[in-house]
Amino acid sequence: MKSGRSKTGTEDRKRAYGLGLSAETRAAWALRLAGWRILKRRYRTKAGEIDLIAKKRKTLAFVEVKARKTRTAALEAVTPASRARIVRAAKIFIAEHPKAGFYTLRFDVVVVRPWSWPERIVNAFQAMD
Repeated sequence: MKSGRSKTGTEDRKRAYGLGLSAETRAAWALRLAGWRILKRRYRTKAGEIDLIAKKRKTLAFVEVKARKTRTAALEAVTPASRARIVRAAKIFIAEHPKAGFYTLRFDVVVVRPWSWPERIVNAFQAMD
């Protein structure tokens, strides 16, 4: 075994969790600075998790945050399965918060790369019924 590598995946999972928290914090601050109000962070449902739920005027955005080295890698990480999970979780949020139905709803992705400002991709995908 090479030195510096963990015997188990525990350290790797802790590092990935910490990286995810850091990326979500950076994404949340970037959204706040752009005038968005963060309603929920790591919103969990039985269907899955939404990283951020943000509101600006009459728009409600369900935001998936991806921390990767490149924009392409981040966008590829938003798979059809993860999109479906986010949509299912968003439907639960809307059912729990009926006023959300009066807002324009959309699904955004925020790409967090090293040494770069977080990049928001507006309407990155659509909810398919």
